[in-house]
Amino acid sequence: MSLCKERLVHEEKLEAVLNKSNGDIGKKSKAVCGVCSRMYRDPKILPCLHTFCADCIRQREPFSERRVNGERRSPDDYTHRRNSGSTILCPECDSEVDLPPSGVDGLTTDHLALDEVFAETLLVDCKVLCDLCSDSDAGKRCEVCCVNLCDFCSQAHRRQKRTSSHSIQSLQELKSQGRLTRPVLCSLHPGQELRLFCEPCDLTVCLECAATFHRDHHCSSAHEVISHHGDRIRDLVVRSLRPRLGRLEESLRRVDTSQEVLQARADTLASEVRAFARSYASAVEAHCCSLLRSLEDLRLQRRNQLHLQKAQLQQALSDIRGGVDFAERLLTCGSDAEILSAKGVTVRRLMNLVESGFDPHPTTVAPDNASSICFLPQESAGEVKGFPVVGVIHAKTVDPSKCTIQGEGVERGREGQRGEFTLVCRDSSGEQMGRGGGPVLVSIVHKERKGCSVEAAVVDKGDGSYVVSYTPSEAGLYSVWVCVKAQHVQWGR
Repeated sequence: MSLCKERLVHEEKLEAVLNKSNGDIGKKSKAVCGVCSRMYRDPKILPCLHTFCADCIRQREPFSERRVNGERRSPDDYTHRRNSGSTILCPECDSEVDLPPSGVDGLTTDHLALDEVFAETLLVDCKVLCDLCSDSDAGKRCEVCCVNLCDFCSQAHRRQKRTSSHSIQSLQELKSQGRLTRPVLCSLHPGQELRLFCEPCDLTVCLECAATFHRDHHCSSAHEVISHHGDRIRDLVVRSLRPRLGRLEESLRRVDTSQEVLQARADTLASEVRAFARSYASAVEAHCCSLLRSLEDLRLQRRNQLHLQKAQLQQALSDIRGGVDFAERLLTCGSDAEILSAKGVTVRRLMNLVESGFDPHPTTVAPDNASSICFLPQESAGEVKGFPVVGVIHAKTVDPSKCTIQGEGVERGREGQRGEFTLVCRDSSGEQMGRGGGPVLVSIVHKERKGCSVEAAVVDKGDGSYVVSYTPSEAGLYSVWVCVKAQHVQWGR
C-alpha cells in the first residue's frame, strides 16, 4: 500500500473512532470543520477569523464578484471561483469576506487547527505514524523540531550532532500535559520548517526561501521578532478588544435581562387581561340574563293584559251576540203576541247592553306589534359587578291622552312668519317617553277658505319631544290637528 493511501486510510479510521467516542464532536471539537463536520483537511482562515476546510470554502457560492486585473468574470465560472478574488458569506457569522486574488489557496493556513487534529488523534488512543520514516508507530516527540518519532528514529535523532541536544519526550506524557504542537513546514520546500520572518514581505519563510526568494530582504529569526508582533496583537486584545468584549457581554446580559423582564411583564399583563376579560364577560353575561329576565317579565305582563282584554272582548261579544240573535229571532219568527209577551225582558236586556256593555273604540284595540318594546344597545345601564355596561330594554308606550302641546305657536301666528310649538309625548303615567320615533301627524287647515292649508315640518328631538314649525301664507283662523297613534291630542289642557 502506498504511503499516501496508507495515510488516507489512517485518517478515515481516526474519524470513525472520533465519531464513535463523541457523538457530537462536530459541535464541540476544535478539530472538526463546521461545514462538513469532519476533521480539518487543509484548514484556511477567513478574514473574519473563522476556519474551514479549503474545499469547503471553494464550494461556497460567491456572494458577489469583484474586478480582478480589470476583468469582470461570472460567479459561475469554476476557475474564477477557485482562483479569482470574489466575495463569499462566512458559514459561521454570515459576514461578507473577500477572497484574495489567488483564491482559497491564498488564505492563511490555520496551524492551530492542525494541532487540534493532532491532539485529537492522541486523545482517542489512535496510533500515530513516525514523521520521519512513516513506517512505524511514533512513541516519542522532539519538542524542538515538533516531530513524532518511532524508537529507531528517536535514537538516530539523539545521535546526530545537530539534534543531539533536543528535548525528546514521551507522547503519553505530552498528551497528559496537553503540550502537543506540530512544526509549521514550508509549502515550497517540504521538510523545511518556517523559522524566519521576512519583514518587507510580512511573511514567515524557511531557510531555503530566505536564501533564494528573499535573498535581498531582511529576514530575522521568528524568536527574535515574535515579542514585537505578539505584543502588537496582545495590545490590540488587552487595550481595545478585551474591554469592548466585556462591555458587549454586559450589554448582552442587559438585553437578555430586558427580554426576560419584558416576557415576564407581558405574561403578567396577559394574565391580567384574561382575568379582566373573564370578569367583564361574566358581568356582560349577568347583564344579558338581567335583560332577558326583564324582557320575559314584560312579555308576561303584556300577555296577561292581552289575555284580559281578549276575555273582556269575548265576553262582550258573547253578550251582545246573544242579545242580538235573540231579538232578531224574536222579531223574525215571533208572532205579535209572542213579541209583546217577551218585549219587557228583551228591551231591558238590550238597554242594559247599550248603556253598560263594554264598547271599546277600535283604535284602542288596534293590533299591537310590540314595537313599543325595544332594545337600546348604546344607552348606559349603570354598572354590573363593578363594570359599566350598556343596553336597556325600553318598554314605555305613548298614551295620546297624556301627551301635551307647548308653545304660543299653537294658538297664534303671523302671516309670512315662522311659528312653532312643541309636542311632548308621554306614557300612561305622564312621564316623558325619553325617545323618539313615534307616529306623529300634524294638519293645519284654514277654516274659511277651502283647500287652503299650511305645510308643517315635524322635527324629532329623540327624547320624546317633537318641534312642529309652519309658516302661514294667508291671515285668518286655522284648525290645528295633532295626532299621535291616530288619536287627536287635546292641547287645551
